[in-house]
Amino acid sequence: MKPADTLVLVSHPLCPYVQRAAISLAEKGVPFERIDIDLAGKPDWFKAISPLGKVPLLRVRQNGGETIIFESAVILEFLEETQANPLHPADPYARARHRAWIEYGSAILNAIGRFYSAPSEAGFLAESSALSAMFDCIEAELANDTLRSGPWFAGSRFSLVDAVYGPVFRYLDAFDRIGDFGILDGKPLVQAWRKALSDRRSIGQAVAPDYPQRLHAFLWAKGSFLSSLIRQRDPASALRQAQLA
Repeated sequence: MKPADTLVLVSHPLCPYVQRAAISLAEKGVPFERIDIDLAGKPDWFKAISPLGKVPLLRVRQNGGETIIFESAVILEFLEETQANPLHPADPYARARHRAWIEYGSAILNAIGRFYSAPSEAGFLAESSALSAMFDCIEAELANDTLRSGPWFAGSRFSLVDAVYGPVFRYLDAFDRIGDFGILDGKPLVQAWRKALSDRRSIGQAVAPDYPQRLHAFLWAKGSFLSSLIRQRDPASALRQAQLA
């Protein structure tokens, strides 16, 4: 990509898929502009260029023209193909394995959505158990990688898999502030990976400083079983939210 090219990442403050792209760009040292939109009231310019009406959207401006790239997986691969400092391994077998676990990360995000949206206690407990089982698979994968010798998914080298799971664990940070749901109990390798990711600068800077408060308000407003736990355990927060409504 030519130096004159400019990248604009169209974003939403809470979107984990946007965070993947922001982390990748930061790790590669690529300058970019980030524009947040309200997905509940999408601007006309966004609807005109986003076929799926979703973020992230990457606007690549070069030579007086513009290319629109949508879907986070496609954006990540585009950055791998056009920017220095690759985050995928060079070996095609290792690269395929990484891509598979990236897809698994997307499946975990879907499971997290079901967890925080579950309307009843029974559904909540079922989703909690299912989510814990998904992390069991990651624990087993990390344990089976006998060549792994570092804090990241691939050992000593930060990869796109790490960029994908940083936002995943950020949800668990929010859940831990509500209660102890035991999702990562008995998973020491996953817990160590989570800690390393939480300390990574690119991951921390992928969200605004007020992200925890925004996510807490989002979870509070879901009308789910988890929302009821927030209200029970933090009456003052519930009162503040009611006053803002």
